[in-house]
Parts: sequence; structure tokens; C-alpha cells
Amino acid sequence: MQTSSNQAASTEENEIVLGKGMGPLKFGASMDEVRALMGEPEEIEESEDDDEFEHQAWNYLEEGYSLYFDREDDYRLSCIETDHPGIRLYGEAIHGKTPEEIQDLMKRHGHEQSDVEKMDTGEMRLSYEKEMIDLYFDENQLQFVNFGVFINDDLEVQWPA
Repeated sequence: MQTSSNQAASTEENEIVLGKGMGPLKFGASMDEVRALMGEPEEIEESEDDDEFEHQAWNYLEEGYSLYFDREDDYRLSCIETDHPGIRLYGEAIHGKTPEEIQDLMKRHGHEQSDVEKMDTGEMRLSYEKEMIDLYFDENQLQFVNFGVFINDDLEVQWPA
């Protein structure tokens, strides 16, 4: 497949790499490293006291990203949520796709195990637990994605090298 270098750069920026990150954002990055890449977030949310995991969420509303840093992981980047219209997975644009199209894409890349859950709000969540990705659909169209660093069977975080 031929792409111009210009196109490749924009593709890469919103390319989800399971367990690794998205574009230049890599799981395991420190807050300072993320700030250097992204600039200051428009808002920072602290977790509630009764949350199981203490974390900070950095919201970049204009870009459509929320970046999560867990206290347990020394506040390193561990999860990204995005509704960016340019999001890609395995080189394919996925925003607006149906659950079946996403399952087909995942299957082609060897990911068979998925769970489907209908939310009370009428949305649907497609989850790949091993791949640490949740995809949220409204009216059968992918709206946003939440994905994180891999965790092994012993519940140890697998930071990308």
C-alpha cells in the first residue's frame, strides 16, 4: 500500500496500537513526557475518594482525548479514551463503524474473544478483555474507544518496551 509521507504522519497520530498507546503517546510515559507532547490539558480530573484506583484524567477536549494516570503506577500513562474522528486500528479508520465491522477487523488480526454489553443508556459496549480495549457504540456506530496497557494473568502491568 502506498501512502504519501504526509498522509502517513496524520494516520500515525491517531493510530491505536493495542497495549502500546496511540501515535506518539506511549503507555508508561510520565506526566512531564505527555505534557511535552500534548501541551497542558484543558482540564484535570481527580478520581473520587471511593474509586478503587486513584488516578488523574487529563482531558484534551478539543482533540477528543482523555488520558489516565494511575497513582499505583507512579502516575504513568496507563489508559487513553478517545472519540477522535480520525482514530484508526490496524490502519483502518474505525469511527462510525458497526460492531460487526469491528469484530471482523479484530478477528482478522487474531482477536476472537469479545464480550458485548448493552448499557442502561441504550449504548452498547464491545470489550476485548485480553487486548484491554472497550469500544462504545450508539445506534450501531462506534462513538469512542477506551484502551489501556496490557495486564498479564498475575495482574502485573506490562509496560511496552
